[in-house]
Amino acid sequence: MSDAFAPVFTALRAMMLDQASGMTVTQDAPGHLVMKTPWNEPGKQEPAWFGMVQIKKAYVSCHLMPLYALPALLADASPALLKRMQGKSCFNFKKDEPDLFAELATLTHRCAKAYASPTDATPH
Repeated sequence: MSDAFAPVFTALRAMMLDQASGMTVTQDAPGHLVMKTPWNEPGKQEPAWFGMVQIKKAYVSCHLMPLYALPALLADASPALLKRMQGKSCFNFKKDEPDLFAELATLTHRCAKAYASPTDATPH
């Protein structure tokens, strides 16, 4: 784990574990956290992806897969948080940003609530 990004990873990992407590941790290693849903993805024999926090070469990424199916969850996201977004479900950080992490925590909680069961995960 890169020493420069360790505090960012630690903060985002703790946030993900706290705000998505109903999800299942499938990998928790230095620099890499993966969480999946407690239910199997429709048509598959394995849980759906929920989120991931991972140290990359130039930043720490935080993925929230529910944003693919339910992009309306981003409706209240601030321009500052959206500036950190790459693609449809990934947020990248190079340093500790408490205000954005707090906003991301709220978004993560909403994603976890939306993915509490497979019927909740379908787009509305």
